[in-house]
Amino acid sequence: MDPPPIHTSSDSAASSADGERHAEIKWDEIGFGIVSTDFMYVMKCTKGEEFRDGSLIPYGNIELPPSAGILNYGQGVLEGLKAYRTKDGSIVLFRPEENARRIKIGAERMCMPSPSVQQFVHAIKKTVIANKRWVPPLGQGSLYIRPLLLGTGSVLGLSPSPEYMFLIYTTPVKSYHKGPLNLVIKDELYRAISGPGGTGGIKSITNYSPAYKGLNEAREEGFSDILYLDAATGKFIEEATGCNIFVVKGNIITTPEAVGTILPGITRKSIIEIAIDLGYQVEERGVPVEELLEADEVFCTGTAMVINPVFSVTYNRTKAEYKTGSETVSQKLYETLIGIQTGLVQDTRGWTLQVD
Repeated sequence: MDPPPIHTSSDSAASSADGERHAEIKWDEIGFGIVSTDFMYVMKCTKGEEFRDGSLIPYGNIELPPSAGILNYGQGVLEGLKAYRTKDGSIVLFRPEENARRIKIGAERMCMPSPSVQQFVHAIKKTVIANKRWVPPLGQGSLYIRPLLLGTGSVLGLSPSPEYMFLIYTTPVKSYHKGPLNLVIKDELYRAISGPGGTGGIKSITNYSPAYKGLNEAREEGFSDILYLDAATGKFIEEATGCNIFVVKGNIITTPEAVGTILPGITRKSIIEIAIDLGYQVEERGVPVEELLEADEVFCTGTAMVINPVFSVTYNRTKAEYKTGSETVSQKLYETLIGIQTGLVQDTRGWTLQVD
């Protein structure tokens, strides 16, 4: 997508009444894409050592040798989280410690060193503060934060990289999807191998591009995304391309258990806790396709999309349609979650972290 118009001036920013500088950007025209912000954060280490102090550098390209581990063997993991403006104009992060812990799990699986939880959160805060003029106003989106852990050293034989880089960049965004989703299940496509030995449950960089072919085909057929089944039996739902899925029947909310092939989404985890607080019965277990097709509601969760209702799921010759709109369970959960993230609902769990 084309970037939104950015108006330049002598300092490329406007000032608010409280003296804070804001990017001169048409916030209502941003989507989910790349807008070049001011700074990114870089921290490096070598194999066998620990990450130490990193630094902010101007946003721009990075230099890698053609023999870098990430380029040759895909040795890398990623994360995604957001910074939000609250009703009083301050900036908060949502559960960044969870992202820090998840990237450590992914790094261990990929034989990589990783920042400590404290280093990770500190780096995120520094990056957001340095790019605070790019955090959209309340109700106009959020600042998407992309941490990357990359094997950057030269390697030819099949072995872990000798050098590593932890990199963070940001971009202002709105939701990844607009409106209810129309999903399709394709029997011949699977997103991850069954069992705990694969990488379906971590955010390995290599997990995502294999989904492009199926996703492109689904979109060409008029669908929003693919909903994958388990590779072992082909009977149970797992995830869509980049989000977790929930099924609602009466007062019961069911979602596939986050083990092995299922990514333990932080939005997923938060929605489960919110739903229980609101009086719903939540079950984490295998969800057969037949149960999905008979549901009252279906919705997806993820950092990029937050919560998105599903209008329909097509499986073979069956198309199931679901409730969407203002009176749904997903809308109630969405309003509660967004309210916590933006300070409109009291954060009783300590999920938000103020950065300025």
